[in-house]
Amino acid sequence: MSAEGLRKIDDVVQEYIDAGRIHGAVVGVTRRNNVVYMEAHGALDDTTQRPMTKDAMFHMASSTKPVLGVAAMMMIEEGLISPDDPVEKYIPEFEGIRVAIAKESGKKDINKSKSKEDFAKQKVPDYQLVDADRPLTVHDLLTHTAGLHAGGIGGMASKLDRPGASDTLASWIPKVAAGPLDFQPGTRWAYSGTVGLDVVARIVEIASGTPFNEFVQTRIFDPLDMKDTHWNVPEDKQERMPAFSNDKGSWIKSPDYYSGSIGLVSTARDYMHFEQMLVNEGTLFGHRLLKPESVAMMSTNQVGNLFNETEKGGTGRGFGYTVAITMDPEQTDDGRTAGAFGWMGVTGTVSWTAPEEDLTVVYMVQGPTDLPWKIAELVRDAIVD
Repeated sequence: MSAEGLRKIDDVVQEYIDAGRIHGAVVGVTRRNNVVYMEAHGALDDTTQRPMTKDAMFHMASSTKPVLGVAAMMMIEEGLISPDDPVEKYIPEFEGIRVAIAKESGKKDINKSKSKEDFAKQKVPDYQLVDADRPLTVHDLLTHTAGLHAGGIGGMASKLDRPGASDTLASWIPKVAAGPLDFQPGTRWAYSGTVGLDVVARIVEIASGTPFNEFVQTRIFDPLDMKDTHWNVPEDKQERMPAFSNDKGSWIKSPDYYSGSIGLVSTARDYMHFEQMLVNEGTLFGHRLLKPESVAMMSTNQVGNLFNETEKGGTGRGFGYTVAITMDPEQTDDGRTAGAFGWMGVTGTVSWTAPEEDLTVVYMVQGPTDLPWKIAELVRDAIVD
């Protein structure tokens, strides 16, 4: 890697800080198992202007999802679940789940508005329920092709809010099974931000006989030395978390609800370990978490053209199990090389792995912008061998 090229990251991050677009960030890059760039920039929060530190702990939001993806791949690898398994095999309440279709001629669904509040206030169009063409599967959930609370008419019709203050996966997921779905399973790609992968987390619990949080701790976090990754942050670490004047609080209200979709808090260091394990085809620190073929399955396009036909996807991209994949760099605007895969969170966090370059990038921030794509371009351009 070109050290001079990587130093350009400092300049572009500082531009965003000076413009007030972010308060601060931590960026980490590894190549061939060596940390080639790791810097903290700006302020930790907008209330005290404390300097950002490399060990700052960030709300990961949907960057939680690839962790669930690895947990699911472990179960698939061990033969405890299969992508083709119907969800009702593990959670009987899903049997007979139906699909909501708007009655207006030619209108199959509605689009989710940008605001969750506005979405919740929309009047539910007249709709009818029809039988699903086939049972919902684990594959559908892992690829966001299930239509389960994916921003359409089914989610609106369900009137389901969020887990309560005492809910767990075991108590909440059967309620989700009431449906209805937004569309026929497998026919579209539509993002289920807070529900679909929680169903998979519950399946992991059932198939493994272990609570999801304990499974992830012992099978992923401990072997990868992810010592600062938590759903519930210990009191002695909370000062390392950014604080913002407009913080609306966590979507998850129950300390016992361990989501596979959102909710983790982590550091750049920890997520670099996670991404390094993936770029090493499933191994790090002498621990093998997955076989190479399992990582390959996770990071292979599983949805045909369904993802690149969406606004969230776009031309030249595919979607595997919980991760987006850069299929054709010339057609994408994400700055990554062919085969790179990863995901992001609404809070701005982004992490990805580029197997062909033996490269990983982790970008930690608490505010979404287009900065991660500019950093990706700089990292790509800094590759010299």
